[in-house]
Amino acid sequence: MAIAPPILRRGDTVGIVTLGSPLNRATIDARIAVLRSTGLNTIVGEHVYEQDGFLAGTDEDRAADLMAMFQNDEVRLILPTRGGTGVAGILPYLDFDIIRNNPKLISGYSDITILLNALYQYADLITLQSLMLIDFTLQTPAYNFEQFFTATSIPTPTRRISNPPSIPMISRIPGNVTGPLVGGNLTSFVDTLGTPYEIDIRNKILVLEETHEPTNTVYRYLNHLQLAGKLEECAGIIMGECTGCLEAYGVSYQQLIEDVIVPLGKPLMTNVTTAHGIYKAALPIGAVVNLNTAANQLTVVEPTVIIS
Repeated sequence: MAIAPPILRRGDTVGIVTLGSPLNRATIDARIAVLRSTGLNTIVGEHVYEQDGFLAGTDEDRAADLMAMFQNDEVRLILPTRGGTGVAGILPYLDFDIIRNNPKLISGYSDITILLNALYQYADLITLQSLMLIDFTLQTPAYNFEQFFTATSIPTPTRRISNPPSIPMISRIPGNVTGPLVGGNLTSFVDTLGTPYEIDIRNKILVLEETHEPTNTVYRYLNHLQLAGKLEECAGIIMGECTGCLEAYGVSYQQLIEDVIVPLGKPLMTNVTTAHGIYKAALPIGAVVNLNTAANQLTVVEPTVIIS
């Protein structure tokens, strides 16, 4: 069983880090103000505002900020400013033993999912595919905050994952499987193949989502996973949204699911609100979930935070 980090309470401290692409200072500061209005305190990593081309400083500096937050006893939640690209570059500079011995909440999506899966795989830590700092705005849907704060602050033995009422989850292949949840952004997942940080998905529930890629590119990534044996190894599949993904040659994202994923015969749920979409479910990477597509239900079946 993976390690559930301590819960987040009002008045706790959030450590802000930039782990991939840069974000401008004005945006970071505005988002911090909204975050603090929820009753949380913040500290900012030394390299949060840096920019080196399409990266927020060197791999070593971004990794050092993350390790400093894990070793800071005041920090309860680590919140990346954004994803972007380059998160994989910090992985060789992380000390997973230190992280395992100092478990903390960490949340993110997009390229951050490379880190979330590595923390589960090498530090046994449950992480969250959920909000980042950039999502803390006055326009953020209440659903997103409800999902985030429920997942980080309420240590329930089970938690049902559900979309907003107007957006149905759609089960395509009936089945009932249970296992740890892994995955996240499709592009980022494929980037780990053939590296020391390749995600082990044997007998696990795989969640995938994508953003702003044409469907022929999404097909290429799905086919890559299939050729690598990943789609065969998993116990079940959750397909999230493909936000802003344009049809290519008249083929839609839904048609790709029909052509590539459905024939696998795995328990399959689609249309789950995830990550890059307007509505963002809080999905715990590394936690055991039950995917019951016969009943059209997705349930976390272990506590993902503990009282400490």
